[in-house]
Amino acid sequence: MSQAAHTITLPALSEMKKRGEKIAVLTAYDASFARVLDGNGVDIILVGDSLGMVIQGHGSTLPVTLDHMTYHCANVARVTRRAMVMADMPFMSFSSPERALDGAGRLMQEGGAHIVKIEGGGAFLPVVETLASHGIPVCAHLGLLPQSVHKLGGYRVQGKDELTARVMQEDALAMQDAGADLLLLECVPATLGTAISQALRIPVIGIGAGPGCDAQVLVLHDILGLTPGKPPKFSYNFLDGKGGVAQAIAAYVHAVKSGDYPGRDHSY
Repeated sequence: MSQAAHTITLPALSEMKKRGEKIAVLTAYDASFARVLDGNGVDIILVGDSLGMVIQGHGSTLPVTLDHMTYHCANVARVTRRAMVMADMPFMSFSSPERALDGAGRLMQEGGAHIVKIEGGGAFLPVVETLASHGIPVCAHLGLLPQSVHKLGGYRVQGKDELTARVMQEDALAMQDAGADLLLLECVPATLGTAISQALRIPVIGIGAGPGCDAQVLVLHDILGLTPGKPPKFSYNFLDGKGGVAQAIAAYVHAVKSGDYPGRDHSY
């Protein structure tokens, strides 16, 4: 898949962090929504394996395959002109550096991704090092790891005690040293999100990680009020009271950039 140069690059994101300019991230899984996100100021479009739940109707992200991710990423990348496109590497697709290299190559060549995201801590440092050494941008993912939901015993806040918080901080620095270009923190106390963001040179994306992170990400269907059941604490329905989807997305971007979101009510 051929791609033109995009406005939002890794150096651009680094400059935004240095300036203290917040970075707005949202998920998308198809061309129609990708166009709206791209046209309303979203800096990074995450083609997340959350599609397993919000698109495919599964109870977790585990059934999502590399074929699924490549297909949806290509749909998004095909129409995106400004934003960076980030693709999740699905469950077991990065179980070894060699397998990760093959999968990331597909997501970039066939899917048009600019950067791939992997879940996990220190055990995956060799994966990050291998991808980085081959010129593949990587976003590391720490905190709540949806692909490890059965191991964790559910969707719970991580890093609440001193030991696990310290390990997460060490893993974050190690991922940066291994060559990660971005870090995503999910469901951690706001104080820990701030501490890690301040300690790292690379931009840190938070989801339920407090206002001190350099960037914020939410699942598109959550901000549009489409997720059944009780929404997560860190979510907010930006469509409520707005004229339409485009206005809701613009409101989300403005809230992130201005620092209005997330507030105390959306943090742990």
